[in-house]
This record gives sequence, C-alpha cells and structure tokens, in this order.
Amino acid sequence: MSDVFMNTYGRLPVTFARGEGSWLFDTVGKRYLDFASGIAVNCLGHNHPALAKAISDQASKCLHLCNYYMSDTSLAFAERLVSACTPGGMKNVFLANSGAEANEGACKIARKYSLKKYGTGRHTIVTLRGSFHGRTITTLSATGQDKFHKDFGPFTQGFTFIPPGDIDALDKALDGKTVAGFFLETVQGESGIRPQSPEYIEAAARLCAERDILLMFDEIQCGVGRTGTFLAFEQHKFDGKPVKADIVTLAKGLAGGVPVGAVLAGEKAAGVFAAGDHGSTFGGNPLAAAAGLAVLETVDNPGFLAEITRKGEKIINAIRAWNHPSVQEVRGRGLMIGVDIDRDAWPILEAAIARAGDGLLILSGGPKTLRFLPPYTIGDDEIEQGLGIVRELLGG
Repeated sequence: MSDVFMNTYGRLPVTFARGEGSWLFDTVGKRYLDFASGIAVNCLGHNHPALAKAISDQASKCLHLCNYYMSDTSLAFAERLVSACTPGGMKNVFLANSGAEANEGACKIARKYSLKKYGTGRHTIVTLRGSFHGRTITTLSATGQDKFHKDFGPFTQGFTFIPPGDIDALDKALDGKTVAGFFLETVQGESGIRPQSPEYIEAAARLCAERDILLMFDEIQCGVGRTGTFLAFEQHKFDGKPVKADIVTLAKGLAGGVPVGAVLAGEKAAGVFAAGDHGSTFGGNPLAAAAGLAVLETVDNPGFLAEITRKGEKIINAIRAWNHPSVQEVRGRGLMIGVDIDRDAWPILEAAIARAGDGLLILSGGPKTLRFLPPYTIGDDEIEQGLGIVRELLGG
C-alpha cells in the first residue's frame, strides 16, 4: 500500500479503477459485488446513467459560484430537498459539504435558538451513547463513543451522553433550564445498525415538545431512503401522527457520491440563522446540486422506496432462515443491516476481498458486527449471490 497518504485508515488490500451498477473492478480486472456503497454514499450504485449525465451536463455549464449569488441548479435542488423532507416538518435548508459540517450547523442553530429565546445557560446538547456525529472537534464532542475521543481533547463543552433506549434517563437529561437540543440517529450506524425503538422516539418527541427543546435527527447514514422512507424517523408516530423534527441533517447518499451535506430546519428553527451566522465556500455548489437533483428524482418516489424495504426484508429473512450457528443477531431497516457474529468481523472483510472468483465488499459495525449497506439499485440475483458469499465465508 502507498505511504503517500496519512495513516488514518485501516485499508483493505485492493485498489479500484471503475464501477458499474452494483459492481466495482480493481486495477487488474477482478470484480467485487458492492454491499458497502462507499459507507451508504453510492446509493444508486456506480455509473448510474441519470447521475452520470447530470454531473456531465452541469460540468459543461458551471461548477461553482460563490454564495454572493444564486445558482439555478442549487435553487432547484434546495427546493426539491425541502419538498422531500416536508413530511418530516422541514421548511428550509443550509447546504454544506459533509455530514460533520451539517451537524456543526445543527448545533449552532440549536444554541442560537435557545440563547435568543431563553438567554444564557441553556446551551447543552444531549446525545446518545453509541452515537457517531463526525470527526471535527465539535462533532467528536457530540459523539458518544470514547474510542473516537482518545488523543484529541480538550473538546467543545456543552454535550452530555445518555444510554439509548432508556426513557427515564432521557426524561432526567432533558432539563428545560439547561438543554437546547436532543440530537440522535434514528438508526445508529457506526455502532452496528441499532434502530431506536418506537417508544423511545415517541418519548423524545413528547418531552422535547413539552420543554421547548429542539428535536434533532442525524440522518446522515440512515436518511435519503436508506431505511425505506426518505427520512428514517418518518416511520415513527407521536400522538398518532408521523413525528416532526425541528432539525434534520443529511449527507452521504444525498448526491450519490458527490460531496454534499444539508441541515434542514422545521418551523421553530427555520428563522434562526441571520446573514453572516454561518457559511460554506463549496456548500451546495452547482455540481453537487446537479448530482443531488438526480438522486432525489430517483429516490423520492413511493414505488422506489417500497423496493428498498422489500430488498432489505429479503436479506434479513434469508440470513435468519440460515439458522447459522455463527449468526447471533440480525437487525436493521431497509438496506441498512447489521449482523452480529461469534467472531471478529475484520477477517471476514479480508476474506471477502481475497476469495477466488468474485469478491464481496462488506463493512464492519463494531468488532463482531458485519454491516451491509448495498446500493438501492441492487438486483435480487445480486443479493442472493452476495449472501451466498457471506454464508460461504462464515463456514459450517
């Protein structure tokens, strides 16, 4: 492996040259079935015709404008994105470059909202143990996993962590005198695909509404259709109606592989930022916006989303039907699936790359969890082939 890059990633021994649909091809021509999607980024697979055309067409027009001006493509993307998120209660959007940047923006909105309405001292943001919100100093501060904190303190103050699923702990933590927002992933991704329960989401929505604490959903990995609805929290109810959020963050699959992030605000938070409060040089530039439009035009469709749900159920049901002694638990929603096994996950990832014939790209989601995030466009035959490889690697 090359030493030209800083040593920040535990890379697997393969270098890719191109992709097509659900497949990637390395520099010597071997092909690999992609059950990883660039960690939920390549949601339409590789070289998707509509996405490739949108990027190419925009590249011949205008790549970038500074935010002194408006881009017609960026405006169209923002309008379409807010429309897609309207069932979740969203009113407007700030476009950024990444999930971490979107989450920084979300924290700033929550703190300014509380400061302007209640004065100083009400700035704490509550997050969950097992969460992952990014790798900047502030988003690391929001991340509830100690392994990411080592060597990088001191951290941004004003974040506190509570165990997921514990409604009593949530009730105690959401202090209306000190807390500005509650920030959670509807389905935790980096800690092993762990959905929040309906009861927990409902309790969070109720407590935040009663205490005027902003309800903030990090949907960077689980959003943009990954779980079978455009926003994962749309599947939950509060007072018999779909949950509405105050702030939502998106990134990863939002532009199918072109860097983009978004922080969306509901009615309470939509007017918080004023001119000069926030910014991003590259955020939402025309190229990213063109790619994002192509993704939204494909994904924001009830029939397409229903297929994501069906394919996810196919994978989960197939693995459960194995009754394999190495499989401890299978969980997930849509095409976001975690499989706990009885051994370290990393050697399985290595073996999936190294096997003779077609390789397979899978992820880990903790020391003993395999994580599957295949492209939405994957076919049933490809699902069956990939699952066959997984079963082969588990042995027995």
